[in-house]
Amino acid sequence: EFFRELLENAERSLNDMFVRTYGMLYMQNSEVFQDLFTELKRYYTGGNVNLEEMLNDFWARLLERMFQLINPQYHFTEEYLECVSKYTDQLKPFGDVPRKLKVQVTRAFIAARTFVQGLTVGREVANRVSKVSPTPGCIRALMKMLYCPYCRGLPTVKPCNNYCLNVMKGCLANQADLDTEWNLFIDAMLLVAERLEGPFNIESVMDPIDVKISEAIMNMQENSMQVSAKVFQGCGQPKPAPGLRSSRSVPENFNTRFGPYNPEERPTTAAGTSLDRLVTDIKEKLKLSKKFWSTLPYTICKDERVTAGPSVEEDCWNGHSKARYLPEIMNDGLTNQINNPEVDVDITRPDTFIRQQIMALRVMTNKLKNAYNGNDVNFQDTSDETSGSGSGSGCTDDICPTEFDFVTTEAPPVDSDRREVEASATQPGESLQTLLIVFISLVLQRQWR
Repeated sequence: EFFRELLENAERSLNDMFVRTYGMLYMQNSEVFQDLFTELKRYYTGGNVNLEEMLNDFWARLLERMFQLINPQYHFTEEYLECVSKYTDQLKPFGDVPRKLKVQVTRAFIAARTFVQGLTVGREVANRVSKVSPTPGCIRALMKMLYCPYCRGLPTVKPCNNYCLNVMKGCLANQADLDTEWNLFIDAMLLVAERLEGPFNIESVMDPIDVKISEAIMNMQENSMQVSAKVFQGCGQPKPAPGLRSSRSVPENFNTRFGPYNPEERPTTAAGTSLDRLVTDIKEKLKLSKKFWSTLPYTICKDERVTAGPSVEEDCWNGHSKARYLPEIMNDGLTNQINNPEVDVDITRPDTFIRQQIMALRVMTNKLKNAYNGNDVNFQDTSDETSGSGSGSGCTDDICPTEFDFVTTEAPPVDSDRREVEASATQPGESLQTLLIVFISLVLQRQWR
């Protein structure tokens, strides 16, 4: 929302300034600038837009329009104007502004779009994983931990903290395997966030874009005679416009300059939000979410609604009686659950759905690393369902990661494990499954909000 509003404000500023300065001349050619912002918005929202090609096209079109305005005594055909546009790079009619602006815009938009896409992928992965159904072994262990004290006449005794940890580590063994890739993903997000605060700051690029384009137009006006002469030499002498004197020169109302740039006159985003403040806030939340999946059992088991707490070691339910829990706490991850005393875990059958989420994080991490280096990344274009072409900003086959399709938001197909759960789950089992998912969701809301 912030970036969309930033683009709209930049477009509004440019339109206001150019209407005041050029009046009807700008309004007759405003679609050139409107198309520029339309393509920038389409790129940012995931469209199949090549940034460098789009910016080159903008300057070529602007040169064609301005060339006609500074040479109104001639008639130019479409073929002649195409020839004119070929001289954009050679003549540099706009000075060094197009080159500088291209570097700034491509880097800023690549970083901004990839960062927002990363936030989306992180949220979707977390939401999907939190809804993965527990295994039959997990449901049995939860049943024993939460309900058996009532059967033994100990309704007020809560499970021991370490006992809960082993149950949760067994239940969340596959989720814990996300942790390594999740941490790499968060680190990559933080790197791109630094770019947004520094040289790739989209706000500092878009805020004065009207002034930069106006500077380019001034350069064109100052060099109009030299530019025209070289174009006539390369493309041929154009035919005089019918009914006009050959001595007619640049329209007087076009030969004007902009007033000084005053930042206070610019529109602001909602509530005056700045990118720096926004990124700083997001960075703090990202840092808190590191090691989320490996610490999830500890977060759940320290909740007073679940266990007696880490400080109560004797007067707690250990799975058999009201006494200290003696078995050691298992390490994190699926392979470390082979000797879990509380949950039967088949370490030979990783959850394929969670493995898909690990792959989604890995792909996104590679995209973030490329964006950090200023290289464009490809996202699926929702308008035509084709992969983006990239901006041509230095990303080669040797550098860019292999592209994978992101997993969809549809529910995974029910496999044999899921069918076994559904077939064996009793009403208490279903409530335990819901309880576990609720706890994971609550923790996610606190740390990924």
